[in-house]
Amino acid sequence: MMFDKRFKPHLLLICCLAAAPPAHAALPAAVDGRELPTLAPMLDKVMPAVVNISTQSHVRIRENPLLQDPFFRRFFDLPDARPRRRRTQSLGSGVVVDASRGYVVTNAHVIDKADEVTVTLHDGRDYSAELIGADPESDVAVIRIPARDLTALELGDSDRLRVGDFVVAIGNPFGLNQTVTSGIVSALGRSGLGIEGYEDFIQTDASINPGNSGGALVNLRGQLIGVNTAILAPSGGNVGIGFAIPINMVRRLTEQLVEYGEIRRGRLGVHIQDLTLELAQAFNIPDRRGAIIAQIEPGSPAARSGLRDGDVVVRVDDKRIDDAADLRNMVGLLRVGDTVSLGVIRGGREHTFQVRIEQAPRAHIDGHELSPLLAGARFSELVDDLGSQRDGGVVIVTIQAGSPAWSAGLRKDDIIVSVNRRPVNSIDGMRDALTASRGGLLMNIRRGDSALYLVIR
Repeated sequence: MMFDKRFKPHLLLICCLAAAPPAHAALPAAVDGRELPTLAPMLDKVMPAVVNISTQSHVRIRENPLLQDPFFRRFFDLPDARPRRRRTQSLGSGVVVDASRGYVVTNAHVIDKADEVTVTLHDGRDYSAELIGADPESDVAVIRIPARDLTALELGDSDRLRVGDFVVAIGNPFGLNQTVTSGIVSALGRSGLGIEGYEDFIQTDASINPGNSGGALVNLRGQLIGVNTAILAPSGGNVGIGFAIPINMVRRLTEQLVEYGEIRRGRLGVHIQDLTLELAQAFNIPDRRGAIIAQIEPGSPAARSGLRDGDVVVRVDDKRIDDAADLRNMVGLLRVGDTVSLGVIRGGREHTFQVRIEQAPRAHIDGHELSPLLAGARFSELVDDLGSQRDGGVVIVTIQAGSPAWSAGLRKDDIIVSVNRRPVNSIDGMRDALTASRGGLLMNIRRGDSALYLVIR
């Protein structure tokens, strides 16, 4: 065989590589009559369990405060003010987790303040959904649809996940039904992001976009290992950083939502903070891992167990505690009545304390007991992350649609900060402010990340 004198040795190498059989690490173009690798068989079983969720809400339009002032309206001979409302819509995803009872898990923010929730199945059937319970702190909600022949996903074990595991995200991004993306587990135990109250996220680079919220994150066996909840992107689109709530966390929360309609978080009765380098040195602790107890509530479960201020919690049962967020998450998932073993560093040695979780002390009252204008709403005092009472307002825990409180513009999870310009920190404080009022009510309300004043007459 003759070669041109201009022939270069590296050209021979390229030709040889091109003619060589495909490497095992690469995806081959063909496999000698055998089918190419595909996720299609797994997705055929999984996708019927992932649903589209659409909601409709009627939002009260805020007007200029002057237009709400009766004196101003009389002075300019304006007609009586009537509440103006506009209709809003949103889209999300959900996962069927109990086919026989029609339970669908989604994110709390997907159905938040919705007047109507419609679930569209994989086969095109539409159903009006009933809200079973929602927990904004963890962003988990359960709804129910009266459908037969449902397909439910098998639940996996998110505690067995490892960084690098392959995962598939299924949902309805931008309203596009049944979209599948794939990637890997990028990180585990993500917290401190400020996205939700209780954070223990699975981070993935599988594309998650608006509309994916509430959808499924599955492993290659088709098992549900997470519920997609958020993205981290300045533009609001996917940049390869998405988050899902671990299914083990979702499982524990849904059990309570189905049983009680709400999450009944337990109480330790402690105030905690992260163990900084300076605090670790001050308490003679070689490792910065743990959560330090800054204060213990008198008469609380923590006080009765023998815990003290300055103790550093490093373990809950057999799980390690890295920081205050870890301890908060673990206690927040425990049920009232559970007994937990706390590993605590005190005086340079580890001690073990048994603590029985109790119901957080929250005073409740029905709105009609405070004022006829507030009938239909139920109010509760606020407690901190681990069950200690704190200042900052009174929260609406339930409200009946169409009631006087609802018609006035109040909504579930609104926090009443002041009434007629008097600060409100407790049920008694709210009662005193209402007793001193004459006629209508001027309420300062914290709603999500915003605040507003509301005049109720």
